[in-house]
Amino acid sequence: MTNKLWFQTGVGIILALVIIRLFIEVQAIFDPLFIIAQTIFVPLLLGGVLFYLSRPLLRFLQKKQFPKWSIIVIILVLIILVFYLFYAMIGPIVTKQVNSLVNNAPAIIEDAEQYSQYIFDQRERLPASVEEQINQMSGQLGDWASNIGSWILTFLGSFISGVVSLVLVPFFLIYLLVDHEKFAPFVAGFFKGERKTWIRKTLSDVDHTLQSYIQGQLFVSFLVGLMLLIGYWIIGLDYFLLLALIGMVTNVIPFLGPYIAVIPALIIAVVQDPIMAVYVAIIMLIAQQIESNLITPNVMGNALDVHPLTVITLILAAGNIAGLWGIILAIPVYAVIKTIAKNIYARRQEIRETATKEV
Repeated sequence: MTNKLWFQTGVGIILALVIIRLFIEVQAIFDPLFIIAQTIFVPLLLGGVLFYLSRPLLRFLQKKQFPKWSIIVIILVLIILVFYLFYAMIGPIVTKQVNSLVNNAPAIIEDAEQYSQYIFDQRERLPASVEEQINQMSGQLGDWASNIGSWILTFLGSFISGVVSLVLVPFFLIYLLVDHEKFAPFVAGFFKGERKTWIRKTLSDVDHTLQSYIQGQLFVSFLVGLMLLIGYWIIGLDYFLLLALIGMVTNVIPFLGPYIAVIPALIIAVVQDPIMAVYVAIIMLIAQQIESNLITPNVMGNALDVHPLTVITLILAAGNIAGLWGIILAIPVYAVIKTIAKNIYARRQEIRETATKEV
């Protein structure tokens, strides 16, 4: 019985739960490690993203037999140049639109409140179930409004700490550029024989999964932001560049990102002209259909192969557990776990086939 897969899986789950329980009991001992991990998490994550984005150039320069130090210098200079050009082209416009939005925020909020009040005034004409939903929403809006001050302070604190932590990003990027090839041999060095080969193959597959996701998702987000920019500019939407940037950033969140991005665009559109909200919805629908049916399948292919229902479930669960970072990291973490599970299953099948042939 001990050789059965279901028995081994059950024992593994029980041991994992026991370890988690013991870890919770002695969690205070690991508080310093948690503080260190939280400090380096964002810089390491951003450094990893930049590493995977610059990896094609890294491999190209390595094939041309450039010295390692010159490769690192070239990549760092190009990254700085790209960020500078990006800021030089859109920085002044975004700054102008942000200042205008801040100055007009009271009027926008007042107009939004008037539209909301008009809808609430009409609730008696609606069915009882719809009226109840509107009443619940009005209560939630009140709670959100009362908490907006604390949200702003929390955001400012996180923003400042994030800016400070960005100083560490170049150091992590340089480290990854210099020593990334040593990681797989280091881990595989603890094993021997066929298991060592399997470990290296699994790490290679995980690396390929992360590379496909990061490069593909960021490229898709850029194209979505470009489509929104063109669409918002054509219809004459206020703050079109700022709203397109919001759409590009939120598209990093799979499936739900476009729906999050359309909310501020719809609010601005309704205040500007109610018919504009219809145009915004059409533009977002077109961009979403092009992205999901044309861009993503051709850019990312079947690298992840995650069902949309699984995506929604993972994002909602991760959001409740770990907040915004959970939402952003849920899909790549799931993809990595899925890749490891596939390799484990393939290895077990290979062992079984070998045992059958020997018998």
